[in-house]
Amino acid sequence: MSEKLTDSMVDIKFQEFASDYMSCSAIHHWPDPSTDLLELSGDFSDSSSFSYDISGEIQRLASFFDGEVSNSDEERGGNELGLGFLSSVSDEILESGSPAIVKPLVRSCVETLGTSFASLDAKRAAAGNLRLLAKHRSDFRELIGRSGAIQTLIPLLRCTDPIAQENAVTALLNLSLEESNKTPITAAGAIKPLVYALRTGTATSKQNAACALLSLSMIEENQIIIGVCGAIPPLVSLLVNGSSRGKQDALTTLYKLCDARQNKQRAVSAGAVTPLVALVAEGRGGTTEKAIVVLSRLSEIKEGREAIVEESGIPALVEALEAGPANWKEFAVITLLHLCRNSERNRGLVVREGVVQPLVALSQSSSSRTKHKAHLLLKYLREPRQDGPFPPARGK
Repeated sequence: MSEKLTDSMVDIKFQEFASDYMSCSAIHHWPDPSTDLLELSGDFSDSSSFSYDISGEIQRLASFFDGEVSNSDEERGGNELGLGFLSSVSDEILESGSPAIVKPLVRSCVETLGTSFASLDAKRAAAGNLRLLAKHRSDFRELIGRSGAIQTLIPLLRCTDPIAQENAVTALLNLSLEESNKTPITAAGAIKPLVYALRTGTATSKQNAACALLSLSMIEENQIIIGVCGAIPPLVSLLVNGSSRGKQDALTTLYKLCDARQNKQRAVSAGAVTPLVALVAEGRGGTTEKAIVVLSRLSEIKEGREAIVEESGIPALVEALEAGPANWKEFAVITLLHLCRNSERNRGLVVREGVVQPLVALSQSSSSRTKHKAHLLLKYLREPRQDGPFPPARGK
């Protein structure tokens, strides 16, 4: 698929998705595009956040190192989901009830959302009901996906009522965890409204919109469409202004979207490198690791390399290589390799930061993959320069 999509062409692609989906709707077997890419662990909804070790993603996406997928119990959303929220459904039904029991409630919610006569309070509550029903149960998500709810939730993504918008965003996020729902969510035209919610919503709406876009980006074609629809700048804004959870959601979504070269360019143009370098320099656990990973991806293009150097990324990367844990060191080496491969100037800047000694130590005591990359970077740094030797390394 060409990356050169205009906004109008995106709408055409949505129509094609819808046409393809309708022609295949009788076949209840959809390919799992995430099998070799990224496992969306568990249920990352309003009370079970989207939180997994970035190492697990990298091991699947880039085959760099082993990792694990983990869940968190951090609360994502508020308690006020809407008037009349699930007044007729007990916790027991939510946990062990059959889809047949909740089918009438789902139908009622869809009818409420689909009528112009329903009040905002009623629609807010209906979206809240679907949000909770889709939170933990795969069979409920499948039932809701087949009920016509997806099409009725999408208009609420542009609602000026923050609770209604948040309920719709999170309901669609939860529904997107079911593989069979990804294509119909895309076909219904949800991407543009999700980007709108990412720009305008509450903190929880922004975080969950980012996660919903990440989930939909498991369909490779969607990565470009999401970028064309303008998701990159608000993701960078979330990276700058969001909570710790919001920053991690933005980092993970940016990483996946930057599979597409054009999205790498969009991320650099949106100013992503500045906060990424700042997060690397902070040296704070998983957020720093994810920031290094995203920087390594942006360093694959010329614009990204130039921005990293301009934003003083080299000192931050060298510091991560020297003092960080093994995962930081590996991705710092990868990024520095990209910076140095075709630039004598960058090699000189890297050497000035005193990288040779820790790089030699890394080449002798790390994993085989990291050793190989460390040896390769040392080889680049030892190549003679056309304009003379490298300046001496900084003192320790």
